[in-house]
Amino acid sequence: MKYQVVIAGFGGQGAVFLVKLLALCAGNKGIKCLGTENHGMSQRGGAVSCFIKLGEFSNPVIDNHQADLLIGLESDEGLRNMHYLNDNATMVVNAKNIDEADIYAKVVQIDAFQSAKEGRFPIQGLNVYMLGVAMAKEPNFPFTLDEMKQALRDFNAKIADQNIEVLMLGMSDASKN
Repeated sequence: MKYQVVIAGFGGQGAVFLVKLLALCAGNKGIKCLGTENHGMSQRGGAVSCFIKLGEFSNPVIDNHQADLLIGLESDEGLRNMHYLNDNATMVVNAKNIDEADIYAKVVQIDAFQSAKEGRFPIQGLNVYMLGVAMAKEPNFPFTLDEMKQALRDFNAKIADQNIEVLMLGMSDASKN
C-alpha cells in the first residue's frame, strides 16, 4: 500500500492532530508511515499544511501531483494546497461555493463551519468532522471506521466518545451530500 494525504488549514484547527491520528491508525495496523507535523506557521491562525505518507516511502515530503487525498479544513487553504493532488485524488474541503471547473480532482464540499455554528458539533471537532467526510467520500481511504474509532480511543480516551460522535456525524452528512 502507498497512500499520501495532505491536511491543510490554519493553526489551531487540528491538522497536526489528524496526522497523529492517521499515524496511530497506521501503527495499529502495522503500516509504515512518515509524516510532517506542519509546514508554515503553527501558531493559532497561521497557515498550516501537514503531510502523511502511508507505506514504503523514504521521505515525508509530498511532491506536486502525488497526494491521493487532501483534507481542507478551510476553503482557501484547501485551494492553496491542491497542487499536491494527483489525477485520481479526492479533495475534501470545508467550503460552500468553490468553483470546481478548474479542479482536476474529485471535489467534496461541505460547510462544516455552518454545521458548527448551528450547534451540531463543537467547533473544536471540525477536524474530526472533516475526517468523517473524507472517510465517507474517499473510496480508497486506508482505514476502516473501527480502526479509526480505536485510534481515537487510544489517542485520548477521555474525549473519544465525543470525537467518535463527531466523526460519525461527518460521515452521515457526507452520505447526504
